[in-house]
Amino acid sequence: MIPRMSDYPDTHLDLLDAQVATLATLEPDDQPQLSEIWFLHDDGEIRLSLNTARRKTQNLIARDRCTLLILDLANPMRYLEVRARARIDPDDDHAFAAKLHGKYGADVAAYDQPGDRRVAVTLEPIRIRPVDMSG
Repeated sequence: MIPRMSDYPDTHLDLLDAQVATLATLEPDDQPQLSEIWFLHDDGEIRLSLNTARRKTQNLIARDRCTLLILDLANPMRYLEVRARARIDPDDDHAFAAKLHGKYGADVAAYDQPGDRRVAVTLEPIRIRPVDMSG
């Protein structure tokens, strides 16, 4: 059974409203590649809007395993780790990118070059680990 965010105590669910997260993908040599990204907790799922020209997206297309780390910036001893498989769907009409725009008040596609494509990435959790080492 695939875990869902709702399967876990709500002690860390506030982090799903954070402004940024760190996405770890795997390079061809199996070394991690880290990126700070915008994300959206959307109907119980964690979703990303990515440009297919970016390395992180190419890594996810080749190797769908990834980890998302959401750090509590007010208390860095507290974080949420989501190990997942990435499900990648085209977002040619930018419908999901526009939804993400609502959270950030910025058009993520504005950074795209002519001919670039957008995809909506849904993280399908394998393991969700809420951590609080603050005592």
